[in-house]
Amino acid sequence: MATLLRMPEVAAGATEAVLSEWLVKENAPFATGDPIAVVETDKAAVEIAAETDGVILTTLVSGGTSVAVGAPMALLGVEGERVEGERADVEAPNRVFASPLARKLLKEAGVEPAQVRGTGPNGRIVRRDVERALVRPKPDRQQRVRRTVARRLILSKQTVPHFYLTRTARLDDLLALRERLNSVSPHRISINDLVLRAVGVAHTVVPEANVIWTDDAPRRFDSVDVGVAIASERGLVTPVLRGVEKTTPSAIAAQVRTFAQQADEGRLNQADLEGGTITVTNLGMFGVEQFAAIINPPQSAILAVGAAIPTPVVLDGSVGVATCAALTLSVDHRAIDGALAARWLAALVGVLEEPLRLVA
Repeated sequence: MATLLRMPEVAAGATEAVLSEWLVKENAPFATGDPIAVVETDKAAVEIAAETDGVILTTLVSGGTSVAVGAPMALLGVEGERVEGERADVEAPNRVFASPLARKLLKEAGVEPAQVRGTGPNGRIVRRDVERALVRPKPDRQQRVRRTVARRLILSKQTVPHFYLTRTARLDDLLALRERLNSVSPHRISINDLVLRAVGVAHTVVPEANVIWTDDAPRRFDSVDVGVAIASERGLVTPVLRGVEKTTPSAIAAQVRTFAQQADEGRLNQADLEGGTITVTNLGMFGVEQFAAIINPPQSAILAVGAAIPTPVVLDGSVGVATCAALTLSVDHRAIDGALAARWLAALVGVLEEPLRLVA
């Protein structure tokens, strides 16, 4: 029995997504768990896996098409199955009306009607719509991702009451510990890896901050799951590290490296991009000394890490030089108030300045 493959809600709250490409051709068999399509969200290109063995009897939308969540994308069935008698009914939920001339022009140009916005009566596609679509350059993937990211950032700033706190941490002891760890670690550990680990420790010290805001109340978590901002070749992504409070710096470094490779190749799973209460974003490697970041809902905070630079400081009553970095915490005021955020940030600075706690 033929079934419809519908656009899943690949991102929380999303109303549409872009079908990037089909990974399986029509009438080619696939097995349960095989990736059959790639769908683009604001965070990554996500593979859609088959729930059962079968074939794609016919695709209803082509690559590059924006599809509403729940709308049909393809008709699936078993090998050898014929559906001519059912096809009209199957396509009805996704049917696009167009004039005969418009359909002729679209067919000659190799463009699917679903890719064209109709301006005729009741949304009917007419000749001028086809002409406009054919001369308008199609946005590439980066543009589509950038537009989606822009929408989510605007939504975050409009609906999440942000406030910001900044502290400076001395990192000389942390740098010394990193050097010793890298002499024995199978994976090279970065400063950002140690910051991620420090966030996990800070959440165990101030567990009240390990929360997100739901529709009408905060929700608290036991495990510390932390997002890490990665500037991949396909755009910005924020996969989530699980159980950071009980993960070694070496294991964190290995997982971040894996995430970065998967992001470049478009192989991140949707599950990798979900969850967490806080994200760490670091622009220090670009020489940025301090910045404030926008929260990634439904998380309640994002930590912006600046460059580690030599800074004049007062040490034991005299002026000296220490390697310092600015840490700016953006916070959702609905879930975390100012005093709680200040306590958490103080705990984080304490861990970074006494880094043996990261390996205790």
